[in-house]
Amino acid sequence: MNPEFKTVDWIRSANIYEINVRQYTNEGTFDAFGKHLPRLKDMGIKILWFMPIHPIGQKNRLGSLGSYYSIRDYKAINPEFGNLNDFKRLVNDAHQMGFKVIIDWVANHTAWDHVWTYTNKEYYQLDANGNFCSPYDWSDVIQIDHQSVGQQDAMIDAMRFWINECAIDGFRCDMAHLIPLSFWHRARKELDAIKPLFWLAETEDAAYHDVFDATYTWEFLHKMEQYWRGQTNIAGLDEVLYKYNDIFPKDALRAYFTSNHDENSHSGSEYERLGDSVKAFAVLCAMWNGLPLIYSGQELPNKKRLKFFDKDEIEWTIPCELQNFYKTLLELRSENPALLAGDDAVITYRLQTTDSRVFSFLRKNGDREVLVILNLTPGWVSFSINDNAVSGAYRDVFSGAEMEINKNYLFHFSAWDYKVLEK
Repeated sequence: MNPEFKTVDWIRSANIYEINVRQYTNEGTFDAFGKHLPRLKDMGIKILWFMPIHPIGQKNRLGSLGSYYSIRDYKAINPEFGNLNDFKRLVNDAHQMGFKVIIDWVANHTAWDHVWTYTNKEYYQLDANGNFCSPYDWSDVIQIDHQSVGQQDAMIDAMRFWINECAIDGFRCDMAHLIPLSFWHRARKELDAIKPLFWLAETEDAAYHDVFDATYTWEFLHKMEQYWRGQTNIAGLDEVLYKYNDIFPKDALRAYFTSNHDENSHSGSEYERLGDSVKAFAVLCAMWNGLPLIYSGQELPNKKRLKFFDKDEIEWTIPCELQNFYKTLLELRSENPALLAGDDAVITYRLQTTDSRVFSFLRKNGDREVLVILNLTPGWVSFSINDNAVSGAYRDVFSGAEMEINKNYLFHFSAWDYKVLEK
């Protein structure tokens, strides 16, 4: 990262929870979502990421409610969710409970009826006839002109509004690579001067780590999906992880996930895309060197595709079946220094086993260790770990059982089973 910027110290043991306010409750409001805060705190969630909270465009709207990413006013609240005071109260309540709050920022395009279209047409790219134009086939939005200094001033001013008014802690920047890096550099320099912020970019362009703390791991998600479909093997998983090590800066934080709003609505729930491997890969995403990202309802688990442009609420049944599964993983991340993300003191070892279908790794920080073992097969396996780095007494974080392990220890795992052991 550019030496001008410093990653906030609270991020390295954290996790991110994406909130789809519209679908989270029957009411679809900030107040209704707020009732879930105690449960999410118990689950070990650290960062609340709100999908866009702004009013949605009416012109060329898709579906009955439109896309959250078609924004009509950067300085206003979507009235479906409540009002500005409701959001301020929610952020304050979240802060009081120890959460950090980041909001989605859509800097590449706006709704056709955004307030700027009436006041500052020069903020947009125009076609040969002087008309607004859509990027790609995104017919409900129009393309911003990123060369417009006035537009940049207005965009940063709007971002500043949410820091000053609501004390948010950072931004998740939608399709960040579509916006020049020079803009993000300017935005971070000016906004971090107000308070240190966390910056998450939806991109896999390593160059954007010059400004951003964290980026996405789309390629690894798709490789996990290929694994489930039998289109690759563990060597294929390793290939992507090794590539990340080679391409991205050592201090780069990567967000690992099995679902998010795009994947769930457009490609299917993680159960459609990953089948019986879901929990094993969720363990991998939570324990590898990065930041686990969890989407609304994964703890339920929600197994349906949520509609993107219409109301389609999550059907909560409390207690959630996977609440304690995620709680165990997230609390371990918070408590064991061997799981700090992007920390120079942490060493991550890929371990070889006597069965090549088993994916195992060790993370170590001084005398603290976390050993992760995943059976990525649909049947029973018996195996040992061929590495002297694994030795001594470990505690199974899910069962609490103590285990004495050495190179000759014989493991027996059922289909798609997993173990997370710490010391």
